Amino acid sequence: MQTDIPRGARPPTLTEALISLFSLIVGISISIVIYGLDPQIPMLLGVIVASLVALRCGFSWDSVQDGMVQGIANALPAMIILLVVGILIGVWILGGVVPTLIYYGLEMVSPAVFLPVTVIICAIASLATGTSWGTTGTIGVALMGIGSGLGFPLPIVAGAVLSGSYFGDKMSPLSDTTNLAPAMAGTDLFTHIKHMSYTTGVSMTLTMIIEVALSFRYGGGDGNLDRIQAMLTALEQNFTINPVLLLPPLLVLFVSYRKMPAIPGITLGVIAGAICAIGLQGAGYKELVNVAFGGFTAETGIADVDSLLSRGGMESMLYTISLIIVAMMFGGVMERTGQLKIVADRILRAAKSTGSLIVSTVLTGIGANLILCDQYMAIVMGARTYAQAYRERGIAPENLSRAVEDSATVTANLVPWNSGGAYQAATLGVATIAYLPFNFFCWLSPLVTILFGVMGWTIWRIEPEAKTVSTSRA
Repeated sequence: MQTDIPRGARPPTLTEALISLFSLIVGISISIVIYGLDPQIPMLLGVIVASLVALRCGFSWDSVQDGMVQGIANALPAMIILLVVGILIGVWILGGVVPTLIYYGLEMVSPAVFLPVTVIICAIASLATGTSWGTTGTIGVALMGIGSGLGFPLPIVAGAVLSGSYFGDKMSPLSDTTNLAPAMAGTDLFTHIKHMSYTTGVSMTLTMIIEVALSFRYGGGDGNLDRIQAMLTALEQNFTINPVLLLPPLLVLFVSYRKMPAIPGITLGVIAGAICAIGLQGAGYKELVNVAFGGFTAETGIADVDSLLSRGGMESMLYTISLIIVAMMFGGVMERTGQLKIVADRILRAAKSTGSLIVSTVLTGIGANLILCDQYMAIVMGARTYAQAYRERGIAPENLSRAVEDSATVTANLVPWNSGGAYQAATLGVATIAYLPFNFFCWLSPLVTILFGVMGWTIWRIEPEAKTVSTSRA
């Protein structure tokens, strides 16, 4: 990762860069942990501190501002997706799509296997479409309702949804992050996927074992049958339940599989949901527009159903978007003014062995998600920072791309102020901190990768004589 220092400015010192980082971390920690406040204002104070450090180093205000603007620009596609997904959820509830998915799910899925089945369904959908966000925003929303009806705590259900979604996203050749990581590291897509299979397989196996145990713990009895029947009755009385309503999510999955970009693909889902709302539920234009902006409000008389279905709308995503904007302002200033580079260089200097280099890569990916607040920027930073060091030490680039994906891709949704964490919390209706302990795949992945790196397992090498990647194993 290189940062151009303009004339008249100097690179920041390590102390100066750490002051910026700690101002963000301490401010957020005090606000969230001690006072239970929203993080936007403490993050904005972090932006101010990072900007003052940059000005002290001789950067002009125009350069600092350009960093903020570029950071926000990097997140604009994610923010547009958030708005469209908010509309999608509201319209799909009004149209009976989400109620139908919940209804059939409550009838068909056994509580004893619900969590592992949830992981598998989300993994298949995400693998086929290449998008964890699309999977959680469609199938994931329905599975949250089914899990609630079966008596599972929502954070546990969210963890299962996310574990499966990120497994599929990470291993899919259709995924943008799965294509970005090897491109930045200098290897090809399918070599990257093959190399990830070792660590990912272990992480997923451990995840499934835990999910099976939790399913028996929370779904082994029949104590929720009355609750389930009450929910089924409420859904039948307030919505037209029809197999035709399964077509909108199938349409979204199909166009995602055909590599239609996320925004037009989700918009097609909105249009299909609107047709269902008008044709099957009897909704009018005014009601449709109000729900698309303000969300759906359920009044079935059953608290469980009302809490599940009173959501969605463009307005519901504005809080999350404000969080992403401030977060990306901070990340943009830190990257543009070289404050991130000085910290990364110091970490690299301390990585002497192959194991420590891989550990450093993983920790940098996680740290970048905490600071840059976007998984794409974290992937690029991790790969660009360490690519030369891997080459110089004869370590094949697929080791780098694997370490980057096992950290930067899967941990973004574990950070409340990251665009990934903010999106998933808003979409699934569960706070990031609440689902974090149960999102087993996403926090096991970096731990397994660190273990493989320290132990030297499946570390592929470069042929010294050919100066190219070999298929030999170390």
